[in-house]
Amino acid sequence: MQNADIQQRYVQEQYRNEDIARLETYLTEAGTFEFTCLENGLFPAVGQAEEDDISGYQHAWVRDNVHIAYAHFVWGATQTALTTADALMKFFATQQDRIRQVINDPSLAEDPMNRPHIRFNGQTLEMLEEKWAHAQNDALGYFIWFYCKTAAQRPAGINDSSLETLALLAVYLQAISYWEDCDSGHWEEYRRIGASSIGAVVAGLRQMRKLCSDQGLYERQPLSNHGVNEQFLNNLETKGTEALNKILPYESRGAETKRRYDAALLFLIYPLEVVSQDQAVQILTDVKSALQGEIGIRRYLKDSYWCPDYRELFIKGVRSTDFSNNLLHRDKYHQEGMKAQWCIFDSIISCIHGMRVLHRKGGTEEWNEQIRYLNRSLGQLTAKKNTGILSTLFGWLKPKKQKEDSGLLCPESYFYEKGRLVPNDHVPLQWAQANLKLALYWLTKSVQVGT
Repeated sequence: MQNADIQQRYVQEQYRNEDIARLETYLTEAGTFEFTCLENGLFPAVGQAEEDDISGYQHAWVRDNVHIAYAHFVWGATQTALTTADALMKFFATQQDRIRQVINDPSLAEDPMNRPHIRFNGQTLEMLEEKWAHAQNDALGYFIWFYCKTAAQRPAGINDSSLETLALLAVYLQAISYWEDCDSGHWEEYRRIGASSIGAVVAGLRQMRKLCSDQGLYERQPLSNHGVNEQFLNNLETKGTEALNKILPYESRGAETKRRYDAALLFLIYPLEVVSQDQAVQILTDVKSALQGEIGIRRYLKDSYWCPDYRELFIKGVRSTDFSNNLLHRDKYHQEGMKAQWCIFDSIISCIHGMRVLHRKGGTEEWNEQIRYLNRSLGQLTAKKNTGILSTLFGWLKPKKQKEDSGLLCPESYFYEKGRLVPNDHVPLQWAQANLKLALYWLTKSVQVGT
């Protein structure tokens, strides 16, 4: 990180409360924590994307919305989180017929377009006609987990319509045998039996079981009509847990889909908390040793998304298209050691170490790692909206020209363009910005416990 202002005045090797407050004020004034939220509470993937952006990043992803809204929930913006949860529930209510069809005939799930959609028009809650890799069980697990985790904050409780949707999703996950179902997972690519997807579903089912038990919901008609009771949810969760433990620390162990290292496994540690301490330590070790780059963290080995000179190789409308059935076309441009480095992971690693500090698991090393990965996240901020090769905190800041181009923003990733790491087109990625603010929140908590 080379930006003199933030480097000299704000970034520290050790932080006090006043240091964090000054840093957060600085970033807030720089627009780093400005979130674009639609009137219905949903967050577009990219905060500055136009409504007709050819990239598609103006749309709403279930997974992104859960991560962003849950971060708001953690730092105390409860109403924002609940509004997002309600909007996602309204969308999944529109998917009930589609879910029922797969329950009645699981073979329909072979075509991802027949599955519940996980990317949609956030403004209207309408499905998109574009072919997409909607076989993403992790997104369904995230939604169940988030909605049930925040449900206790609702004085009026859960209505029957919402319970119906949750029950249908649980029965759907049983119908497709999620613990052995090949899905496209976090990265929306080739389908495989993936630990990161199974773990997200396990987290969702666990939270649903807890909610139903705590609030005595099993006798409610929407659940009882579908046979969703304590035993049903427990058995469904157990199947996932057993499968997860057989796969970890790999992401996938399939003969043709074997993958040891995948940064998506980090989310099973935080925020989902579905892995053991030993498994968490191994995942962290793997990610740091195999996927960490000089700026960000790679998604997995041999990742070709935003490979070197990506903007020259693919026109804008193709860069973020559905590659799930044609990944070989993109993979041929992969160059060893030149993979894109993403900006959503370092802050999560900082959060993970922060949680260990708070729970007194580990000593000074945990505290140092929490700060180290927060500082790496700060080093990923870019000086303005990406319209080409950007000046960044690794270079220099140009004076402000227009409001829309000013400030410090979180890109989706950095990639190699003409041999130099620069931010990709998707700036600001709202998921990345939420993770950064979340890392600051947990650092504040660590300082408060007197580390």
